[in-house]
Amino acid sequence: MGHPFPIREIARQAGLSEATVDRVLNGRGGVRESTAREVHRAIADLDRQRTQVRLVGRTFMVDIVMQSPDRFSTAVRAALEAELPSLHPAVVRSRFHFRETGPAEGLVAVLDRIARRGSQGVLLKAPDVPEITDAVGRLAAAGIPVVTLVTDLPVSARIGHVGSDNRAAGATAAYLMGQWLGDRPGNVLTSLSSGFFRNEEEREMGFRSTMRARHPGRTLVEITEGQGLDATQYDLVRAALERDPEIRAVYSIGGGNIATLRAFEDARRECAVFVAHDLDHDNTRLLREHRLSAVLHHDLRHDLREACHMVMRAQGALPPAGPTLPSAIQVVTPYNMPAPAVAG
Repeated sequence: MGHPFPIREIARQAGLSEATVDRVLNGRGGVRESTAREVHRAIADLDRQRTQVRLVGRTFMVDIVMQSPDRFSTAVRAALEAELPSLHPAVVRSRFHFRETGPAEGLVAVLDRIARRGSQGVLLKAPDVPEITDAVGRLAAAGIPVVTLVTDLPVSARIGHVGSDNRAAGATAAYLMGQWLGDRPGNVLTSLSSGFFRNEEEREMGFRSTMRARHPGRTLVEITEGQGLDATQYDLVRAALERDPEIRAVYSIGGGNIATLRAFEDARRECAVFVAHDLDHDNTRLLREHRLSAVLHHDLRHDLREACHMVMRAQGALPPAGPTLPSAIQVVTPYNMPAPAVAG
C-alpha cells in the first residue's frame, strides 16, 4: 500500500510494534485481522492529520478514549483535528480509542495498555465508576496526565475537566420546556443513555429541580440505559409511551433521538416539545427538519483546545494558568443554526 510514513511513525500511531506493522504492510501473515485494521486506521489518521499540521515544534502524542455513540465520537474527532493548526508551534498527534457501549473492564484494559505503552496525555469520556477511577490513578502514577471530556470523574486523579455546566444546561432545558409547553397538559419524558455518566446525572438533576420549582404539577417520566443507541432507545421509548398515554414532550439527555421520534410516530403520538443536546450529525439534520425544538450545544473545538493546553501545561510546555471555566451553553433552534464548517 502506498503511503509516505515510516514504519516507526505508523507503529507509534497505532500503538503496535514495528515488527507487527512491517508484517501487515508486507502481507507476511500471522497478524489478526483486527490488528491489521489498526494499522490501516493509523495510516489514515496520519494522512488526515498531515494535511492539517506542519511538523514543527514539540510533538505531543495524546490518546482520546471515549465511550459514546459513533455520532458523538465522530464530532469529537472532527473538532480535535480542526483545532490542531491552532496549537502551533506544538504538534499534537492523536490516537483514538472509541467504543459505543460495553462493560467498564473494556475501557480499563485500554487505559492500562496506554499506561504501559506511554503517552503525553489522555482525554477521557467514561462512566464514573470505581474501576475507571482506579485506572486513571494508574495513569497518573505512570506520569500520564488525564483530562476528562464532557463528563467528569471528580474523585479521580485527573488533572482537569473540560465541558459545560451540566446542571445549568439541565435547568436551561427545563426553562425552555416550561415556556414552550405553557399551560398545555402532558408529561415529559426524560431520557438518559446511562446512569453512570456524571454529566447526564447532573443535567437530569438541574432539569428536575427547575421543573419542580417552576412547574410543580408537571410529571416527569424517566427512561435510562439506552446507551444513546437507536436500537435500544426505540424499545425503551415505545414501552414508556405504551405505559403512559400522557407523555407529550421529551428532554433527551443522552441521545438516540431518531429512534425516539420514530417511536412517537409509530405510536401515532405527537411530541409537542423536544429539547436535545449536541449538534452532532443526527441532531443537525433533525433540527433543520424542525423535528427538534432546540439543541443545547457547547463548542467542542474550544473544549478540545483547552484539554490539549492542559496536557501541555502538565508536560511543562506552557506556563500555569487559572481554572478552566465551563463552556458556554448555546441554545440552537432551526432559526439560528451555525453555518457548516468549511474545510481549510
